[in-house]
Amino acid sequence: MNIKHHISFLKGVSWRVVATLDTILLSFIYTGSIGDALRIGFIEVFTKIFLFYLHERVWIRVKWGTKISQLVNEENRPCLDTDTRNQLKVQEEHYRSLIKGISWRFFGTMDTIIIATFITGDYSQALKIGATELITKIILYYFHERLWMRFTKK
Repeated sequence: MNIKHHISFLKGVSWRVVATLDTILLSFIYTGSIGDALRIGFIEVFTKIFLFYLHERVWIRVKWGTKISQLVNEENRPCLDTDTRNQLKVQEEHYRSLIKGISWRFFGTMDTIIIATFITGDYSQALKIGATELITKIILYYFHERLWMRFTKK
């Protein structure tokens, strides 16, 4: 799979916007403090963009759950090109997107719990935020992943 580094970076930034808004909302619900919610969300912007980039680069190397097929033209005939990389397209299976989301969620949740505990001083609130994120972020990540696949198709 030949995904450029800048695509991984942009994908990470777009995910971080969605995920930060979710974290801020959940943090506000559990803490009742908009200040704490914003602090938790904004710290995560920095830690999680870096963590997401690393996670994405590892998954690019994992071939499990991908299928390679030849590009075809309008007449359903194989496209012939001198560069063989341009003749193939890589597609991710739905289950790969789901497992990828779960693996990211483990690291993301641990980061959220640590940051929320640091900001609020209350590990029980941090655990509630993290536990809720297990549900909301897996769902959000799955749809984010599927949307990005449309932009990165060959």
